[in-house]
Amino acid sequence: MQKIIPHLWFDTEAIQATDLYVSTFPNSKIMNITTLHNTPSGSTDIVTFTLSGQEFQAISAGPLFKINPSVSFHVKCKTISEVDAIWEKLSRGGQVLMDLGAYPFSERDGWVQDKYGLSWQIIYSGGLDIQQKITPVIMFVGDVCGNAEDAIKFWKSVFHEASVDQILRYGKNEEPDKEGTLKYGAFSLFNQEFGAMDSAQKHAFMFNEAISFIVNCDTQDEIDDYWGKLSAVPEAEQCGWLKDKYGLSWQVVPAGMGKFLGGDDRTRIDRVTQVFLVMKKLDIAKLQEAYDGK
Repeated sequence: MQKIIPHLWFDTEAIQATDLYVSTFPNSKIMNITTLHNTPSGSTDIVTFTLSGQEFQAISAGPLFKINPSVSFHVKCKTISEVDAIWEKLSRGGQVLMDLGAYPFSERDGWVQDKYGLSWQIIYSGGLDIQQKITPVIMFVGDVCGNAEDAIKFWKSVFHEASVDQILRYGKNEEPDKEGTLKYGAFSLFNQEFGAMDSAQKHAFMFNEAISFIVNCDTQDEIDDYWGKLSAVPEAEQCGWLKDKYGLSWQVVPAGMGKFLGGDDRTRIDRVTQVFLVMKKLDIAKLQEAYDGK
């Protein structure tokens, strides 16, 4: 099981957005759709899917949070024609953030926000070996600009299997970005690639719950450990969700959450749903009791 899973919050479009993404990338599929009833957002669809073999999850849970480019997804492509094909699908009805073209760092590159709001940077790899097709990249702006490198060090200290793979800093005359802050940092958590960067440009967005990262935990002790280390905003704690000290959202959940909310037993799914909705940190034993009908 993938240890950390990107989670996307949509108003009502999780299934439609997932259909677009699955049709865009090879080796992709929808794995499961579960509908939860009587939540604060009404009936919500949870979609588990893979893109190029990487697991993602999406939810339709109302307009409370809106996806923005503070977290984007970099897509590495083997050929220029692949860049163009993916760009054509994801840019349709969307908004171009950086024109598709040649740049010093790539012969073919572009940044686009698709029609559902999710941001993608489509990159020609220039013949370099591609270990992971899609990389989540976390951009520190506004009040947290300048904290990207500290955040990488913090997450490396939280998760047991982590490494810093590359650090590229801003130099002189790259204003408004401050010399020495992080132009790009590549790091790995549980052998999954991530990126982080500072941007002192004026941006009208910040981190929010619309993009979070699920951490699958095998035991209650593991949930307790990550929860204690990551949670920094008590008022943001609910249903396994938390915010760290930089404002990034995480979901610390049992690896068996899919089992608890899976299957065709509507009564059981509703029973488990009502139990976890009132929790902050998730309790595996109580979820199991609800699953068993005790």
